[in-house]
Amino acid sequence: MSDSDIDGDIDGDIDGASGVRAEDSFDVEAVRAWLTQQGTELTGEIAVKQFGGGASNLTYSLRDKTHDLILRRPPSGRKAKGAHDMGREYRIQDGLAAVFPLVPEMVALCEDESVIGSEFYVMQRVDGIIPRRDFPPGVELDEEQTRALCTNALDVLIDLHRIDVDATPLASMNKGTGYVERQISGWSKRFRNAHTEDIGDYEAVMAWLAEHQPEDVGSCLIHNDFRFDNLVLSAEDPTRPVGVLDWEMATVGDPLMDLGGTLAYWVQDDDDEFFRMFRRQPTNLPGMLSRDEVVDYYCERTGHSLTPEQWRFYEIYGLFRLGVIAQQIYYRFFHGQTSNEAYAVFGPAANHLEQRCNAIIASDL
Repeated sequence: MSDSDIDGDIDGDIDGASGVRAEDSFDVEAVRAWLTQQGTELTGEIAVKQFGGGASNLTYSLRDKTHDLILRRPPSGRKAKGAHDMGREYRIQDGLAAVFPLVPEMVALCEDESVIGSEFYVMQRVDGIIPRRDFPPGVELDEEQTRALCTNALDVLIDLHRIDVDATPLASMNKGTGYVERQISGWSKRFRNAHTEDIGDYEAVMAWLAEHQPEDVGSCLIHNDFRFDNLVLSAEDPTRPVGVLDWEMATVGDPLMDLGGTLAYWVQDDDDEFFRMFRRQPTNLPGMLSRDEVVDYYCERTGHSLTPEQWRFYEIYGLFRLGVIAQQIYYRFFHGQTSNEAYAVFGPAANHLEQRCNAIIASDL
């Protein structure tokens, strides 16, 4: 982004960003001093805002008259082992820079927790439109444009899955075959570690997944949190993605597991009322592909072949994994590790997702 893009208005609105919550504040001057040591000097007033969309890593906007930056850091409170690894998230994006043009440009990584109390990294902000629950005011797509956005977004995921990981600095992330088994056992352990007595136990779901898990269908770079609200769209053409954000859970693994995780967030207008309540992206709009159509499109473009019975495993896995993520977030609220009331809804969400998994297990396809 050039200096002229900011145009001196450091307090201008950024969609999704507002004032910093007291519990999430940090020493801005310490960050300024550290960035200067890294070769990026912020001068004069620094406008700091916090993005409220995420419930995992914390994301902030840092702007002066010539810089438009993003800072990412972990949340406070108990964290799942291996989660919120700022160095890993930074290095994944830095390692993709030469082969995946939609990754943000990294600025610097701070592994010294004494600066603000945690590790963090800074990157350039990707300017554009982020389609959260709904498009921001003034952005309207007709049915044809919505379908184009949908397929363009899926093409981005397919392009990511086609990257030759061995030709990047990320080759060492490949742990070999057994990804599906590692995910089922890993997410089951994470759920049990974060369980609270007011939430269902998911035991029937975990047993079904363990019994029905297939062999890996492949090994490629996967995003593991690919959603519309982790995309940045061109301001001139909102059907065209220009950035992919939030690489916290990216790894090398099975592409169909990635697709299952993506479709767990894919809420349609014909879904039940509660599921529609926590829709986080505009997948309900006329022109959007249905979940079944997404699977068909992906398989047609990639050469995979799936029966409805085979897809059932990946669908349930995606919903189960989302339930675990919801439970991990709710755990922090339940034990008073955060005062953010928005986290209270994740408990009922975890309960509902267990019921949804059980209903799909029991259904006739």
